[in-house]
Amino acid sequence: MSKPPLPPFDADSARLKVRLAEDGWNSRDPARVALGYTEDSVWRNRAHFITGRAAIIAFLAGKWQREHDYRLVKDVWAFAGNRIAVRFAYEWHDDDGRWWRSYGNENWEFADNGEMRRRIASINDVAIAETDRLLHWARDGQGDRRPDDHPGLEDLGL
Repeated sequence: MSKPPLPPFDADSARLKVRLAEDGWNSRDPARVALGYTEDSVWRNRAHFITGRAAIIAFLAGKWQREHDYRLVKDVWAFAGNRIAVRFAYEWHDDDGRWWRSYGNENWEFADNGEMRRRIASINDVAIAETDRLLHWARDGQGDRRPDDHPGLEDLGL
């Protein structure tokens, strides 16, 4: 299955690829997200090492059972050929109602068909007060996409 935009990336196609990934992750639908990755995709997510779509789905299902009201913003950091480097921030709260902002960087490598075959993510969590949240948009139940007019990472000082 082809997942445009396809490599090699230019500034516009890298920006679109990152936005499409952000939209998918904001859906919090593990099966939908996993379709963006090759069947044998390899991840390092924090200290977790994950291989294959089934493992990705299981990992994401557990993640979104723990991370409530998840909202994510991604931004292109750099790109070349079939690789994109991304920085991101997301906010969520745990079962006890404590809010967190998670910051990180990802390195992505894509197969020729546009599916991601490798994802390396480094992430740090910072406790925040609910009043310090910056990522606000209404959930629409239709994928929960960040509105185009919502500030990005630069505008938010992240």
